[in-house]
Amino acid sequence: MNQMKWAARILGSIRASAIALLVCAVVAAGCIQTGTKPPEKREELVFQVRSAETAFAESMAARDLDVFETFVADEALFFGGRGVLRGKKAVVEGWSSFFKEETAPFSWEPELVDVLDSGTLALSSGPVRDPEGRRIGTFNSIWRREADGPWRVVFDKGCPPCD
Repeated sequence: MNQMKWAARILGSIRASAIALLVCAVVAAGCIQTGTKPPEKREELVFQVRSAETAFAESMAARDLDVFETFVADEALFFGGRGVLRGKKAVVEGWSSFFKEETAPFSWEPELVDVLDSGTLALSSGPVRDPEGRRIGTFNSIWRREADGPWRVVFDKGCPPCD
């Protein structure tokens, strides 16, 4: 009798596993067929944007304007002391002077990052520091997730240090 109960439990477990596997296969097939991905968790999206912002800032530290350019959306608007830079070409040209010296004139790091529930737009904000590490401003960037997957800056504006 114990063997019968044991066999019934095993069969029940196998059936449950088979059903779970079938459900996963159907969901995966639907995603493949429709070209959609399963929704990402907000925490993962925040991590992606924080990583993109950090890499963007590292392009300045590394003095690599070509890498910097990869983070700027084609239709980006960067607001600054020189007015509004419209479009990737204008942004890269406008910022090229910041890449001329051996040492970066400033650095930045994300302190606050948040993403819309839709996973399409994000805000990153944090301190801007001079080469000695003193806080000289605050940056605010709006990131957009592009159709091909990467996050790119669409709006960027700095301001004096703020809370």
